[in-house]
Amino acid sequence: MTDADEIRQWTVTGRVQRVGFRAFVQREASRLGLRGTVRNTSDGAVEVVAAGSSDLLESLAAKLRQGPPASSVDSVSMVADSTVSLAELPSDFHITR
Repeated sequence: MTDADEIRQWTVTGRVQRVGFRAFVQREASRLGLRGTVRNTSDGAVEVVAAGSSDLLESLAAKLRQGPPASSVDSVSMVADSTVSLAELPSDFHITR
C-alpha cells in the first residue's frame, strides 16, 4: 500500500446473501488487485472492507452497486466511522465469516 492508498468499508443491502455475492466481490476485488475482506452480517447485509488506490476502490464500489446476476442491490453505504486498520487486513482479498 502506498501513501495514495486508502481503506474503505461498505455495507451492501438487498438480496445479497445466498446469491454468490461474496464470491463475486472476492473475484472483482482480486481482479483489481485490492486487499481486504467480505462477509455476511447477521442482519442480511454484506460488509466489504478494501484497501487500495482511490480509483480502484471506486471501481469496486461500482461493482458492488451492480452485484452478480442473482442479486438485487438496494443500497451500498460507505461506513464513515470505520476503524479498520491496514494491519487487520490480509495481504490479498478473503471471504470471512
